[in-house]
Amino acid sequence: MNTVKVKREELLTKVRANRDAHRELFLKAQANYRKFIIQELDRMLAEAKAGRSIRRSIDLVQPRDHTGDYDRTIMMLEMSVDDTIILNATEFDQYVRDVWAWTQYDGVTLGEYAVGTPVYRKPKRDWEDEEEQ
Repeated sequence: MNTVKVKREELLTKVRANRDAHRELFLKAQANYRKFIIQELDRMLAEAKAGRSIRRSIDLVQPRDHTGDYDRTIMMLEMSVDDTIILNATEFDQYVRDVWAWTQYDGVTLGEYAVGTPVYRKPKRDWEDEEEQ
């Protein structure tokens, strides 16, 4: 099956619920991210005051808010004059199943921060050091 016809009002209800869940998760993630950043900045300041080497970057991944993706979809559905909407498989995944192209990476990041786990960037490979070995 490549397409499906859905009732616009039912789809709107589903997308609004998905949007609200995403926004709530993002706000929790953002609050914890802010807490982790402040802790890291405090550590960096203490290290600098103690005369240790000065770090100039923080390797925490910033959570990203995709509420705008939901809002655009909601606005389009609200403005549609059709009572029935035809969705292809990708649109169905996004709007009904809440599986977006960004879900695999950003969804995990939001989830980790929301439960209080910091998410660090993967270290960059130093190609010059590898060549010397």
